[in-house]
Amino acid sequence: MKVQRTKQNDCSEVSYQLLDGNDQPIEAVSGFMRHLHARGFSPNTQAAYAYDLLHFMSFLEQQQLTYLDFTPIHALDLLAYLRAVPNRKQVQRLGLVLCTTEASQPATHLSASSINRILAAVSSFYEYLILSGRLSGRENPIQKTDDPVTARVPTRHQPFMGHASQQRPIRRVVRVKTISRVPRPMSEEQITALLGSLRNCRDKAMILLMLQGGLRPGEILNLHLEDIQYGKRRVIVRYRDDHPKGVRTKSRRERVVDLYEPETLLTLSTYVMQERPQEGESSLVFLVGGQGKRRLEPLGYHALVKLFERHCERLSIREPWVTPHALRHTHATRMWEGGMRELALQKRLGHASPESTRMYTQVSDPMMVVEYQRALGKGESQ
Repeated sequence: MKVQRTKQNDCSEVSYQLLDGNDQPIEAVSGFMRHLHARGFSPNTQAAYAYDLLHFMSFLEQQQLTYLDFTPIHALDLLAYLRAVPNRKQVQRLGLVLCTTEASQPATHLSASSINRILAAVSSFYEYLILSGRLSGRENPIQKTDDPVTARVPTRHQPFMGHASQQRPIRRVVRVKTISRVPRPMSEEQITALLGSLRNCRDKAMILLMLQGGLRPGEILNLHLEDIQYGKRRVIVRYRDDHPKGVRTKSRRERVVDLYEPETLLTLSTYVMQERPQEGESSLVFLVGGQGKRRLEPLGYHALVKLFERHCERLSIREPWVTPHALRHTHATRMWEGGMRELALQKRLGHASPESTRMYTQVSDPMMVVEYQRALGKGESQ
């Protein structure tokens, strides 16, 4: 079995389907993937679902079952199967992982979050089968139980099938416990060194938009010239999915991001007026410069990641968690520690759920030390 990626409509759209051992599409999965595409899921999300269901179909083949034979009892066997699946993809993790060998090659096992994502994908697949009439008279075999906590917060609960679904807020019984990691914003020394190493305004403007504006990499690369409002000192982050390099904005919530720190807009203005190629027809802000064959092409996500990694490696601050997204994390931590309220921070970052914002509102180590020392000082004075 394998996942097949195909391009449609003059290569502007990408679709995925799952092929069996005879290179024939698995019809039930193909229908599910068409449904995801029709609902506007991003290509990356569609690919994740396809590869997650590849694990599930491989399990069914090993157990000599079909998706119609899968029951809640088999869900426990699926969990045990996923815990033993070797993952030969090169990964960089912050914690210890269980390693093994597969075909004389070292391999790690799937992480807990990956296993939970696969179980969630299987559950969504069966919700589709039930609501489309392919599995009438059956319940979702991934065991679930009512979640009254989620039910009390209606904005957090969005059923997989939207308002067509009558399901109640639930949580899955079959899942793996995951680690809640401590947030790790970049230090002031790392930020100072990184900004000092940038030699052109384009790279520095992108770094500052993530650091001082909290923008995601996809949001930066999708910025158009009309999105910059210099007089009002802000940029407008709009939802777009038409980038020539396939870069997409993650959130569908458009928002205004104020930039009152003068360095960001000054650097951005200098780039647009002096460095950005003027002969191009594209209104995208960040383009490839120089005199090479790719001049005037919109900058892609891969190029942004590589230039960030190159600078970090040159400064010897490259670690698995030091990524472009760490700049957004640093911005959120700074805003929280500076006194911004959680609801305002949620709106600034463009999060749909307060749960997404809450991961940034944990107290950092330096702040905890200051509070600890303050508490000791009060105790000594008394």
